[in-house]
Amino acid sequence: MIRNLMVLLAALTLLAAPASAQQDPQTIARSLNLREGTVPLGNNLATLQLTPAFRYLDAGDTRKVLVDLWGNPPDSVGDILGAIIPGNVSILSDESWLIIMSYDDSGHVDDSDAAGIDYDDLLATMQQSTRENSEERVKQGYEKLELVGWAEPPHYDSQAKKIYWAKQLKFGDTPPPDTLNYNIRVLGRTGYLDLTAVAGMPQLPMINHRVNEILGMVAFNPGNRYEEFDAASDHTAEYGIAGLIAGGVLAKAGFFKVLLVALAAGWKFVLGGLVVVGAAIAKFFRGKSSGQA
Repeated sequence: MIRNLMVLLAALTLLAAPASAQQDPQTIARSLNLREGTVPLGNNLATLQLTPAFRYLDAGDTRKVLVDLWGNPPDSVGDILGAIIPGNVSILSDESWLIIMSYDDSGHVDDSDAAGIDYDDLLATMQQSTRENSEERVKQGYEKLELVGWAEPPHYDSQAKKIYWAKQLKFGDTPPPDTLNYNIRVLGRTGYLDLTAVAGMPQLPMINHRVNEILGMVAFNPGNRYEEFDAASDHTAEYGIAGLIAGGVLAKAGFFKVLLVALAAGWKFVLGGLVVVGAAIAKFFRGKSSGQA
């Protein structure tokens, strides 16, 4: 249902837009600059060393995909560094997927809690928080939301300071496939690189197969590396590894950091962090039918 609704909304938006603003998807796809090789990220922040299997889109081209091709509202696409996409899948294909890259400078993440985390207990806590949030969603007239479980349990490399995990989410009483929420983080001196997959449950095996390759392509530059943290001058995040997985508790603001990007294709969206959905954004997910991200 939501797929048809989102496509209809996208079509109505195009009808309302000036003729000059309407572009054929093929034209947009051909305009994308698919870069290969070595790519600098940010202002000497990090470096992306692409393998032959992947390409890079800069921030402008990534917004073209998210907004112009996949129908996200422009203000839903925040400050991003770019995206990694598979080189052998057309961005217009139903099998397409990408990984949005951004940088979170909320502080150095202390990983001293990593070895002692019970991921089953953490999942249970996250599920309870999601149920509580879902109750509020239902009261506001939106579909209930369930954290089904780990689609891929957390894996933390304490030497490389890199972590990845995936969650399986379900909106309402929709049939399978459920929603995929796949997260990759690379820890640095004063923050972390956030790599969030825009993909569907059918792409889970492919991403799992490629995740170590993806992790190996990204590294902070000298001066920004995890081991260069200076406790005397650098800021420390208000959460550790458990908090990062649960959503990155922003103690000052008193809420979980959330990234929500709804895509007009009706099945591709990103939902990062603990599931905390505001009423305005949640409208995109009401009645969601195909459940993918």
